[in-house]
Amino acid sequence: MNRWIVGVGTLLLATALQAGPSTQIAWTEETLEIVESGNPERGQELSQRCASCHGDKGISANPIFPNLAGQLATYLYRQLHDYKDGSRENPMMQAFAAGLSEQDMADLAAFYSRQKPAEPAGKGGDFTAVMALINHGDSKRIIPPCRVCHGEHGQGERIDTPRISGQSQAYLEQTLKAYKNGSRHNDIYSRMRLIAQQLTDAEIERLAAYYAGLAP
Repeated sequence: MNRWIVGVGTLLLATALQAGPSTQIAWTEETLEIVESGNPERGQELSQRCASCHGDKGISANPIFPNLAGQLATYLYRQLHDYKDGSRENPMMQAFAAGLSEQDMADLAAFYSRQKPAEPAGKGGDFTAVMALINHGDSKRIIPPCRVCHGEHGQGERIDTPRISGQSQAYLEQTLKAYKNGSRHNDIYSRMRLIAQQLTDAEIERLAAYYAGLAP
């Protein structure tokens, strides 16, 4: 445990030295109140514009688009906010988010967070090579255990860490690679970028397959 306190402390120091926060969201009491005020019924109405990519209930038929069902409301709100202010880049999502109010984002987050998550859909296989990363991390590469932030079952943790269980393998893989090459950069203090840069492509593929196949 002491080794990981030192390791995580080193990672946080490295992030502080190498990059500032790439999201403009600060989790103040006021911001949390906005998210908590979300109206899922109104969010369902707004979600009709999202259904072609994300499905009627937030489960996408196309694996390159993320499943939103069961995702943390705070995380969904932040992503929409990041698209709106340009912290996260995707032309289609930025165009959509540009017209959203704070309440719209909270309502959408409330709707999707209340939907049943997708069933496991990973390819399976041998996960021996990545179970050590998931459970123990890698102190030599300053990689903390995945479960410390994302939870024992990939369920995510309150406020800033997303649910990754039940996400499509293709989307998880492309997300980790986007963090690795820096094309996605709205993680706070580069935490995911610094971790992903230490992962091999084979590790990324196995991690994505593991969490895609994990029951939410």
